Order: sequence, then structure tokens, then C-alpha cells
Amino acid sequence: MSIIRILLVDDDELVRAALSEVLEHSGFAVTSASDVVEALKHISSETYDVLVTDLHMPEAGDGLTVISAMRHANPLAVTLLLTAFPRMEAAAQAILLQADEILVKPMDATSLVDVIKQRVAIGPVRIREIESVASILERTTQAAIQEWYTRIQTDKMLMSVPMSYELRCSYLHQVFRDLVSRLLSSEPIGSNEVASSAAAQHGLDRRRLGYSAAMLVEESRMLQVSIFQTLQNNLANIDFSLLLIGVMTIADEIDSQLNQAMASFTSDSLSAA
Repeated sequence: MSIIRILLVDDDELVRAALSEVLEHSGFAVTSASDVVEALKHISSETYDVLVTDLHMPEAGDGLTVISAMRHANPLAVTLLLTAFPRMEAAAQAILLQADEILVKPMDATSLVDVIKQRVAIGPVRIREIESVASILERTTQAAIQEWYTRIQTDKMLMSVPMSYELRCSYLHQVFRDLVSRLLSSEPIGSNEVASSAAAQHGLDRRRLGYSAAMLVEESRMLQVSIFQTLQNNLANIDFSLLLIGVMTIADEIDSQLNQAMASFTSDSLSAA
């Protein structure tokens, strides 16, 4: 039987040294890393059977970045997450969608060895297809639009302007195409907005249908909520290392499109006056 190769990641030097010694004494081949950057270098150049990583190193959730990278590079590797916070409730459930098991620190070294052996024998909980935020949005466009429409139907202010489902939702398909394009681009957050004729036309159309500026803003706010809910529904597939920048990009792009829609909305209002 080949020696089990372990990547141990922890920013606490004493913990890292103690665990390395115990694991090596138990017959494992151990490579250690003190931070995310060092861990990612090892993951990109070597193959491991097991990842044991701390959750906070030092930033909250750093361990999730390491786990996501390992899932990409070696989906067959068992991933074990160490945390000093045993009561994580909903957060723990989300983390378990990426990690195979959460272990509470301080953990008895013998127990850790036993968990590693058991997990390697079983294999990962399940092989997950990890996707980028752009890929998930592209795949779930229709579901996100339906989520948005369901929310809109409960808003008396927005529903006071009657229109068909097609008329109310048709512009969203272009919005999602723009979002996916923006997520796939290298444009930094807060860069000069790309002109969107669809956003400008949306502002004009809503004005002529009888929307107020407040209604246009609320419609946009609900779109962000619906998109984030859709991402939450697909949490098991999200690449955590790209999640934060993806969410920031989505918010930036939707705000950009709202600004352009508002510009044409107010322009049409002024010309009508």
C-alpha cells in the first residue's frame, strides 16, 4: 500500500509542528504550509491524498480557499477542516458542502490519525462539480428570473403597474448575459461602466409603463436578492475562492445597469415635462 500523502495547513507554528510530528510518526508523508499562498503553491505542483487545514489563517474562511483549490486540482483528495469554533450551525452546514468533515480544535492527535485513515478508506463524501459564479449564473438564469418574479408578485407597489410576465421579465435575459460576460472579464471592481443599450432602453420602457424612480430601484434591489438566493441554492457547487469577488462584481454590474436605466428614465421624464 502506498504512503498516504498529507498537506497540513495551519498558521500556528506550534500546532503545525506538533501535528506534523504525530502524523509522520504514524507513517504519513506530510507537507506543511503556514498560509494560503504557500498551500496553493503545493497544491498546484504536487498530488495529495488528504488535506488538513485550519479555517482561519488568519482571515476568517481562509481554509475554504485552500479546500476549493484542492477540489479543483485533486477532487479525489479527502478534505478535513480544523476550527476552534464548534458551534457554527448554518455556517458549518455550508462549509460541509466543500469539506468532508469538520474537526474541532484542539483535537487529540490519535483521533486525528484515526479520522484520516477512516476517511481515506471511504474516500471523499461525494465528488462535487465545483463551478465558478459565472457558470452557475449561466446555468441557472431561468431559475433566478423565476425567483425574482415570485418576489415581485408580493410587492404591491411594483404590481400596481400591470404587465404580462414576458414584458416584466424579458429584459432580464440580457442582464444575465451581461453579468456572465462581466464575471468572465478582467475588468476590476469600480471600473468605468460599459454602456448598455439594453439598460438604457429598460429605463425608458419602465418610465412609459408608469414606473416611478423608486419602483425602478426596488426592482433592481430584488434582482440582487434573487441572484444571491440562487447562489445560496447552489452553494454545494460554488468555488469559494472566487465567491467574494463574484458577489462584488455582480453588485457592481447591477448598480451600473441601474445607473444607466435611471439616466434614461429621468431623461425621458424631463423631455416629457
